[in-house]
Amino acid sequence: MNHPILIAGPCAAESQEQVRQAALQLKDFRLPQAAGGGGISFFRSGLWKPRTSPGGFEGVGEEGLQWLREVQESTGLKACTEVGSARHAEMVLKAGLSAVWLGTRTTANPFLVEEIARVLEGTALHIFVKNPINPDLNLWIGAVQRIMRHHPVNVYAIHRGFSDYHSGQLRNAPLWRIPIEFKVAMPGVPLLCDPSHLTGNTVLIPNVAQRALDLNFDGLMLEVHPCPVEALCDGPQQLTPDAFKQLMHSLSWRRSLPSENPSAEEKIEIDAIRTRIGILDDELVDILAKRMSLIDTIGEVKKRGGIGIVQIERWNRVLERIRQQATEKGLDKDFIEEVYRAIHQEAIKRQEKIIRNE
Repeated sequence: MNHPILIAGPCAAESQEQVRQAALQLKDFRLPQAAGGGGISFFRSGLWKPRTSPGGFEGVGEEGLQWLREVQESTGLKACTEVGSARHAEMVLKAGLSAVWLGTRTTANPFLVEEIARVLEGTALHIFVKNPINPDLNLWIGAVQRIMRHHPVNVYAIHRGFSDYHSGQLRNAPLWRIPIEFKVAMPGVPLLCDPSHLTGNTVLIPNVAQRALDLNFDGLMLEVHPCPVEALCDGPQQLTPDAFKQLMHSLSWRRSLPSENPSAEEKIEIDAIRTRIGILDDELVDILAKRMSLIDTIGEVKKRGGIGIVQIERWNRVLERIRQQATEKGLDKDFIEEVYRAIHQEAIKRQEKIIRNE
């Protein structure tokens, strides 16, 4: 399939008219030429929507399969819905839809993944596997491998964020290093990002979508509803069709230009590793900033107590511990010592400024 891959449509099918209106407003959309000028790859809409707590809207179920089939036949859009069991997969096949995705809770259950994979064996369906709800890279890779063992073609992965006691602005923690690690481990599997579920808020979607594109993700999955304020579930994270189109044309769809001529497989592997390095660089800077913040706090305590800045015994213990860790991890001790001496000197400078009230 050509990249970028673009999946769009309502979080849930609520009525036949709602599904039809969403599809009609998306069927003629085209990406900018910088992104290849293609249209919607798949029209998405959930039919089975079990919630964390019972009692809310949990989808229309099997009834909506006919709605999606009619959309597929009347608009030419390839319809896609979530399956959470082998029975769901059987009904989707019978209805003649083009694609399915496995949700985050399903991916976390190897038994369900295996059952679904067996039902879909030998079919032409496109299968998207979302990351598990917990940040477990091997569980995600294992789910994709289970699908590919029975259905080796047209398999994709979707990053939708993780639940890890995250309390930031975003609905789910992105933990970008995990999807990048996935890409390194499985470079032949296209990787998409789902900014709708990751953010939980349409205001935050543009930044997350752009970050995914900057990290060379292969596409996006976005929730688009004709009237989000009337949505029966997840209204705040669903774009209107007009907002969706504006977003798609405001994003920077970068394309890397290789200076050499590596094979397609080598280029994918190199790009994935370089992206991984960039993520780690970001984390290194963040960790250093947090460390220096703690150094500043210690400086304030030393100032109050009249304590000297340099504690030689403490520094020697830190250095010895770091040298030992470097050896255990196969790193050069001199290199690590040089890095930590620079960190130590910066810490001394910051505490000097605090004590001098600068």
